[in-house]
Amino acid sequence: MIRGGAGDDTAGEPTARAQRALIVGSFVSRVGNGLFNTAAILYFTLVVHLPATQVGAGLTIAGLGGLLAGIPAGNLADRYGPRTVWLTALALQAVTMAAFVTLHSWLAFTLVATLDRLAATASGAAGGAVVARAGGERPAAFRARLRTFVNLGVVVGTLGAAVAIQIGTRTAYTALILANAASFACAGLIALRGVPNYRPLPRPAEHRRWSVLADRPYVSFVALYSAMGLQYQTVSLLLPIWLTAHTDAPRWTVAALYAVNSGVCVLLQSRLGARVETPGQGGRAFRLAGLLFLVSCPLMALTADVPAWVAPVLAVLAVCVHSVGEVWESSGGFTLAFTLAPEHAQGQYQGLFGIGFDAGQALAPLLLTGVVLALGQPGWLLLGAFLAGVGAAGPPVAAWAERSRAADARPEPVGTPEQAGA
Repeated sequence: MIRGGAGDDTAGEPTARAQRALIVGSFVSRVGNGLFNTAAILYFTLVVHLPATQVGAGLTIAGLGGLLAGIPAGNLADRYGPRTVWLTALALQAVTMAAFVTLHSWLAFTLVATLDRLAATASGAAGGAVVARAGGERPAAFRARLRTFVNLGVVVGTLGAAVAIQIGTRTAYTALILANAASFACAGLIALRGVPNYRPLPRPAEHRRWSVLADRPYVSFVALYSAMGLQYQTVSLLLPIWLTAHTDAPRWTVAALYAVNSGVCVLLQSRLGARVETPGQGGRAFRLAGLLFLVSCPLMALTADVPAWVAPVLAVLAVCVHSVGEVWESSGGFTLAFTLAPEHAQGQYQGLFGIGFDAGQALAPLLLTGVVLALGQPGWLLLGAFLAGVGAAGPPVAAWAERSRAADARPEPVGTPEQAGA
């Protein structure tokens, strides 16, 4: 059980209790996310009666605006302690989410959605710094276990949302939104009682508020991770459209693929993720993920050339391969994101990491539908080759980052150049 009275990490606070609190809090908040994300578009269009185009425009504005909070929130976390900033962001998310039930106009929707995304980005930056501090002696194993429960929480929330969608009343949708708001509040209370109030770490004299932008290996890694992020919406967006438009597969296939994807990630995340603990292992995991995507994308393309009864089987096989790739990709990405970041600047670095991922996800629908779907089967082959190429860049970028950090850690020679070389 999570006990109260979490103090500073220097007072002997057990790492295990902090990890347990983070797991429980993250699970609760992701159940709420699953409830809301599954039904959000239906609520805004069918209940609030906003045109779908306006909802899309508002969400785009909110998504782009939310990117602005990443590095500033990370800097605040590094300066004043990550838990304080994280709890503030969770409280703001609870308020903005509850405000969605009061909306009646597009302007109000866009304003609240933008505030919500700003809070979510800040929460990601500060929460990432908290996870880095709570990781203990085996941070990779903890991050893998945390992601397992995050995925499980989304699955549980999605199942709950399906019930509300089937009921289809305003009351049912309102209950979903308020439950998501409550999930943020509950996650904050769990963190308040179970996660230490980590003190800011001493910062070197050369530290700057935008130091991460001068760290070229890390910026390069973030760019790779953002590009590889196309794979997430390959299963959630591109494949369902493809199956509906280009195959005779039963419509239940789409729901089955969501279940398979979530199930594989939940079952394998801890087992595989615990093997990725160093930057070198993270780079190799990235490369392996790209190779698996190179296999899965052509399999998805082939569903258009097989009989209706074969298409679901082939799609499930493709998603299984793709999901294993997703586990390796996320494990490698999170390992590199945390191990390459200086301990005193985890918030700032996690802020940039979150910005990169969110920007990639914002562009993904345009690229997947406007390029891959438009090209048909060649587009799938192009996507697989692109992801494999991005993955192949993982090991050299990881090695570059390790070399740069080794050089930075090398002590400066004492005396004149002639004396130093004597």
